[in-house]
This record gives sequence, C-alpha cells and structure tokens, in this order.
Amino acid sequence: MNTAPVIAAVDGSADSLRALDWALEAARRRAAPLRVVHVRQYAAWGQADVLVAGPPEAEGDPVLDEVRGRLADRAGPPAVEYLTVEGVPGAVLPELGSEAQLLVLGSRGRGGFAGLLLGSNGLAAARDAECPVVVVPRPGREVHGEGPAEPGARVVVGLHVDSPDESVLALAFAEAALRDARLQVIAAYPWPVQTWSAPGQLVPPPIDQDAVANETRALAEGFLAPHRERHPQVRADAEALPGDAAGHLVAASKDADLVVVGRHRRRLLAPARMMGSVTQAVLLHAASPIAVVPPAPPQE
Repeated sequence: MNTAPVIAAVDGSADSLRALDWALEAARRRAAPLRVVHVRQYAAWGQADVLVAGPPEAEGDPVLDEVRGRLADRAGPPAVEYLTVEGVPGAVLPELGSEAQLLVLGSRGRGGFAGLLLGSNGLAAARDAECPVVVVPRPGREVHGEGPAEPGARVVVGLHVDSPDESVLALAFAEAALRDARLQVIAAYPWPVQTWSAPGQLVPPPIDQDAVANETRALAEGFLAPHRERHPQVRADAEALPGDAAGHLVAASKDADLVVVGRHRRRLLAPARMMGSVTQAVLLHAASPIAVVPPAPPQE
C-alpha cells in the first residue's frame, strides 16, 4: 500500500476549497493520508530568484483554520496533516509533489486576472511536479458535443499510439478501479491526411480511413492488454477517432469523473520540462477534473 499523502493546495479561494473536497475523497479511496498545504507568499518572496520554502511563523494561519473548520464535521475522514510554508507557490508546490501520490489544486487561486481559465500555479505544478497533478476546474464550463453514450461513472484517458506512456494508462486504470468506473480510451489519428503534389497544391493521399482507424484501434488494444490483466474489473472501451485529440478529450470530459492526460516526454533538443499542446488545451477547456501525469522515468 502506498502511504504517501494526497496533497491539497489551498489559499482560501473557492477554487481551492473545491480542490480540497476532491482531494479528501481521493485520499479516502486510496486509504492515504491527506496533507493540506498553504503556501504564503509575500513581496520579499515574490522575486524571480527567490525559491525558498520555510517553516511557518509562530502565529496561526487563517486559511488553514478555515479548512480545519470545514473538515471538522466530515464523517470518517483520513488522517489529515496541515502545513504552512512560505515562498513562491509556483516553485514550492511542484517540490512538495515529490512526496505525494497526487497533488490537487484548483484551476484558479486568489491572484491573477479574473478572466484566466488556468492560474500560473496550476500550470507550473502540472508542468513540473514529479507526481500526477489534478486540476479541479470551476463548475459550469461548457463543452460542445454529445453527452456520454451511457450513464454511470466514467474516466477518460488520452492514448497516443505512436508514443504511449505506461504511467498515464496505469493511473487511468487505477482511478477507474477505485471509482468502479468505465474507462473511455480515446486514441486520435490525424485525418484528413494531405500530401504535396505540386507547388501550392495539396491533394488527399490514397489512404483508406477505415484502415487507419482499424490500425489505430488495434494498436490501442495492444497497449491496453497488460493493464486489463492487472485490472480485470475495469471495463475499458477503446475509441479510434479522427482529427483533433484535444477536441475529442474536451468533448468527452462532459459528465466525466476525470480526464487523464500525459504531460510531455523530454526530447533531446528540448530537455526542459514542458507540456504538449493537447494537454494544455485539455487543462484550459475540460469540464471535469484533469489529471496530468508526468512521463515514466527512462529505463536503465
């Protein structure tokens, strides 16, 4: 059993309190402790070259006092630890993630511009933390497309069949198992495919779309097979869909319990941590909570 905590980042905002509720349920499902963290930022710590996290000052923390009151009447909570640190949240929170099963935060905090869909702290944590990061969006996000084909709990995961990441599938299956949920696996393939025939001209290539879809689905089924063996109780439905992966994942987020996406693999010419365009689009527009999973460490 993994005894690492689920960490909820709070700052007193409504967004962070929604994330706290999500983290509390995640800790219960995992039989894990819950660590509630408030990062206090002051002007002296706001300089770009200061990335310090220190112990709390002697006086109490009103934000954590509010959280204690909020959790006081919850039935059967997990063990809860409260921690105040000082520093820049965008730097401190990813570091705290090295000790966690999950790092959970709201899509926006107290600061920033009102029109932002995702705050800088959420973006930094999702990009840099060593553990999966769950971002809980504000309610009411509208997504286009039809609702789920059938009722019931549902976890959605994006699968890139050209470069699958086992850690993404592992988390998606684990979350579906914990929730007794169906797993909807979306494997998108580029379509329409066009090639250059002459300067300034694009023509459709002689490619059978059904063949591409069938090959994509077959690859997806192969990658899912070992995870199905580990989680036989999870029903995983693979869908091969043409076109924009981000659009399909955002549409599938409607009424979903969770959407799981990979962060990005480091590349030789781009060694810094980064997020792909699909992951960024899902973070900005999905209606459900989004789990961003760091890539699995390279094999020795």
